[in-house]
Amino acid sequence: MEITRDELKSILRELIQEDLPVGHTPLGDRWIDGTLYLQPKDQEALPKTIPIETFFHKIVMLRDRLRVLEQSINSHKILTDEEKVNMQQYISRIYGTLTTFNVLFKDKADHFVNKK
Repeated sequence: MEITRDELKSILRELIQEDLPVGHTPLGDRWIDGTLYLQPKDQEALPKTIPIETFFHKIVMLRDRLRVLEQSINSHKILTDEEKVNMQQYISRIYGTLTTFNVLFKDKADHFVNKK
């Protein structure tokens, strides 16, 4: 049985998404099969292209890891309430910084929100 690289990537992506404890976060329809182009200012440097699905997956992983960190802070037994609040505020500012990427999400419920 022969399989193409794209077919293998698709199968692996499917398997990884099935094993993620946080569930599937869909990419906005208009971005599916899209490409992210990074063009350096220096014309002699090579541009970089990344499938938007790959970039989006990394953003979702970042968001999910922030959520786990948030839960760890909240349930930490040694941190004081003041320390927990300070760390929570810092995480909230990170979420606010990441709102730029909300355009990639299909569902508004998945957006980054700057919690105040």
